[in-house]
Amino acid sequence: EDEEDDEGIADRLSSGDAWLFPVAGSVALFGMYAIMKFFGKEWINWLLAWYFSIAGVGSVWKSAASLMRFAVGEERWKKFDRNRVLVLKGPRELLSVSFRTPTIGLLPLALIPSVLFNTSETSRRSAFITDILALSFSYNAICLLKIDSFKTGCILLSGLFFYDIYWVFGTDVMLTVATSLDVPIKLLWPKSLIFASERGYTLLGLGDIVIPGTFVALALRYDYARGDGKGEFRKPYFYATLAAYFAGLVTTMTVMHVFGKAQPALLYLSPACILTYFGVGIIRGELGEGWKWID
Repeated sequence: EDEEDDEGIADRLSSGDAWLFPVAGSVALFGMYAIMKFFGKEWINWLLAWYFSIAGVGSVWKSAASLMRFAVGEERWKKFDRNRVLVLKGPRELLSVSFRTPTIGLLPLALIPSVLFNTSETSRRSAFITDILALSFSYNAICLLKIDSFKTGCILLSGLFFYDIYWVFGTDVMLTVATSLDVPIKLLWPKSLIFASERGYTLLGLGDIVIPGTFVALALRYDYARGDGKGEFRKPYFYATLAAYFAGLVTTMTVMHVFGKAQPALLYLSPACILTYFGVGIIRGELGEGWKWID
């Protein structure tokens, strides 16, 4: 039994849960906006900076361990000793952390991004450090958040499609929150060719990575299931939805730069992923079978 197998057992997001995402997201977003309007953004940035710095250590550590596992190969990785730390209260297990020996050496490295992020002045925080933390959060969120079917995925993407359009085009709420919070909940890259802040940065919220990412991950699991879960398998749905995601992202950035106005990324990403899944399913004659499939 491997620790990664233990962590992989997670509840799947059902279609009933998917309907609630836009509602819960709207409540959280507007709540954050109201807090900043009435109480200012300084103290909440301070509080969230500490929270994400602490969480970032574990997030970067787990991401680095996964990268090392991929680099050394599955067979060699499983030859390393497995260590387990348990926190018990009487007979009850409160916490269990399992890791292979090489990951111990990664812990000091995992501290660096969080320390640099939290000790830098707000105006001088490195976009590169912010992106390292944000990417690690995205990776771990995709690992944890799994949807149970393409039906659920389509409901989730469709609901957040309208959510994104309303909060970006209909109000100033999304843009105000995204630009006011100086925490690693977004990817930043410079508008200029040099990695500097003179011309500002383009933003991509983590939700625009994680939500479509769960759909792409579902496509990969479906491909695996179609291959009977044995050895090498073809990945038509995975490659198609992944390509659609990147095409939607390029479209988002292109429209944003052409019109010089912030764009709701899910306006382009949601249709790209959904329509690609339907297109591949129709072409392969497997649409009905895929729609009924439950992970």
